[in-house]
Amino acid sequence: MAQVQAKLVELDIPREKLPRHVAIIMDGNGRWARRHGLPRIEGHRRGVRSVRTVVEESCRLGLQQLTLYCLSVENWKRPQAELEFLMLLLEQYLREERQEILDQNIRFTAIGRLEALPANVRRELDVNCQVSRDNTGLVLCLALNYGGRAEITDAVRALARQVRAGTLDPESITEDTIGQALYTAGMPDPDLLIRTSGEMRVSNFLLWQISYAEMHITPKCWPEFTLDDFHAALRDYAQRQRRFGGLPSS
Repeated sequence: MAQVQAKLVELDIPREKLPRHVAIIMDGNGRWARRHGLPRIEGHRRGVRSVRTVVEESCRLGLQQLTLYCLSVENWKRPQAELEFLMLLLEQYLREERQEILDQNIRFTAIGRLEALPANVRRELDVNCQVSRDNTGLVLCLALNYGGRAEITDAVRALARQVRAGTLDPESITEDTIGQALYTAGMPDPDLLIRTSGEMRVSNFLLWQISYAEMHITPKCWPEFTLDDFHAALRDYAQRQRRFGGLPSS
């Protein structure tokens, strides 16, 4: 607790001004690599360092959840060699970070159409979820083979099956009903959405959940996203006045 308080003093952010849930679109690995005369896969490899930095700091600051956009449903259009490397890198990350997940009291989870991932990756995902299921610290959620439209489509299909089975009255469907049918059921909506590489779009990420999220866009590519950049995003968020469609308070 003393360490967390010291960090908050360093940030000059009151605890109540920190976001509960931060979601990050980790963009720009390929552009960073190209700018440095390196192959695209090296950008992905260097990006793992930024993941570790943000995860460790989120734990230290006592954030409730961190959701990282790792692989979209559209990413399967990339060259086969790059996809194979990404799967290898993901499998390696899941194994190597397992002990750190346990040591940091992290509860690990993943969202997306996970059944389409390679069997070896699914196996490592399952192990990390199982061994950390009783942890009480940061929830680390990886979005893999994820798409916001795909998620909503899957939710609609699930609700339609309930209606067809006679267990759900269409007139009783509310926003909460839909929320409970999404991959993120039981998770808080993101308070802060960070996007790297300067792109001004949400790229089909958590379309339902980010309705009222504050956005922070940085021109830096993900492999060069540092602790100072993360702190800058948190400071930016702390200065926002969140009204959720209402008027500012007096």
